[in-house]
Amino acid sequence: MINKLARRIQELEAPIVVGLDPMLSYVPEHIIKVAYKNKGENLEGASEAIWLYNKGIIDAIYDLVPAVKPQVAMYEQFGIEGMKAYVKTLDYAKKRGLIVIGDVKRGDIGSTSTAYATGHLGKVAIGGKEFRGFDEDFITVNPYLGSDGILPFIDVCKQENKGLFILVKTSNPSSGEFQDRLIDGRPLYELVGEKVAEWGELLMGSEYSYIGAVVGATYPEMGKELRKLMPKTFILVPGYGAQGGKAEDLKHYFNNDGLGAIVNSSRGIIAAYKLARYDSYGETAYADASRQAVLDMKEDLKIAWLKR
Repeated sequence: MINKLARRIQELEAPIVVGLDPMLSYVPEHIIKVAYKNKGENLEGASEAIWLYNKGIIDAIYDLVPAVKPQVAMYEQFGIEGMKAYVKTLDYAKKRGLIVIGDVKRGDIGSTSTAYATGHLGKVAIGGKEFRGFDEDFITVNPYLGSDGILPFIDVCKQENKGLFILVKTSNPSSGEFQDRLIDGRPLYELVGEKVAEWGELLMGSEYSYIGAVVGATYPEMGKELRKLMPKTFILVPGYGAQGGKAEDLKHYFNNDGLGAIVNSSRGIIAAYKLARYDSYGETAYADASRQAVLDMKEDLKIAWLKR
């Protein structure tokens, strides 16, 4: 799957993943009215609105980007009905040819890790037949519990030719409370990065490992050092745009081949119609605004490639 991701980035000239992190407040009123009319003003109706909103965005951007990244919490808040919308979103994105990165941030040990990995990446046997649960192509994983928490995921990835993005240096302001702590004179995030590179050797693609890393755009100097520590690791980069990460800060996240990183934008794309730059589109053309936001991001990111 990592080979497919790298190939699609090259074909589309777009190291971009669209974060499908919908809030109900993002959904245009005309979609909400239809959903409530058909399903009721309840959890099912809200989840239907989220699904219809996602579908419109996917239809608008599927030919421009290689991947989408649904954040599971945005669906879980609506309970079982929200998770149904999550699955419909995953299935439709894959039907449209998109690679799906499930932003689930799981992390546990032993049989629990195996169960998480099976549910999101693998398949389960029932009555002599095999069934898939969520069936993402990649998922995000928290490494806090160490190798006991990561190796079960890697085992399933080997079976399914799928991958992980492991949290290394996250984009949020308080990430340094733990991640920047010095251990034997070195920050913890560097030690985690080295471990991710080590785990990555267990499952290599043609040029890059199936085991990637999450490194925020908001800490470019740290990203520069981590790129050196993880030369064969694909980096998922959150924090671009709305969180303050700029294209010129991302040049060191890429390798000389122009690969090695994929940059996430969530509300800057999916809620683009709410931004002053795109307000001429209005609510009814929200998906067209999202498409233009992707085109603008693609152009902006050329700065990172040209200056790397």
